[in-house]
Amino acid sequence: MIFVTVGTHEQPFNRLIQKIDELKRDGIIKDDVLMQTGFSTYEPKYCRWQKLFPFSEMKKNIKDARIVITHGGPSSFIMPLQEGKTPIVVPRVAKFHEHVNDHQLDFALAVNERYKNLIVVENVDDLAEIITNYDDLVKNMNTGTLNNNAVFNEKFEKIVNDLF
Repeated sequence: MIFVTVGTHEQPFNRLIQKIDELKRDGIIKDDVLMQTGFSTYEPKYCRWQKLFPFSEMKKNIKDARIVITHGGPSSFIMPLQEGKTPIVVPRVAKFHEHVNDHQLDFALAVNERYKNLIVVENVDDLAEIITNYDDLVKNMNTGTLNNNAVFNEKFEKIVNDLF
């Protein structure tokens, strides 16, 4: 199953929702698709969808999905990382009136530059190839999130051990 989420931002993200629906219609996407469409005005015809899911259902949908496709909101792409998945991130951009500026694009690119654990898509026309080749793309990528607590504890333990 592919799970798509556009978060809860009040501007529509029809560009992503419609593109995924078209890829399902055209048989490019073979998996079942479930979408959280938020405030988008496009209503999918070929995918299951609902506007919003309760948090517990969001977590379950992400856990059950083979592929998670999200907008560029950090909460949306961190959830799949916490499940050990590599999300496909399609940031909202200002030129399509999906957000007030391009901070989602800038942030997603910066996170990926540092951790190499996202597939950032700037052009939705690239989604067909990315979804088709997803398994090969993620084979050698970092998965999950860096646990800063674990890193801190390891360093602290080394300091304490060196003192004794």
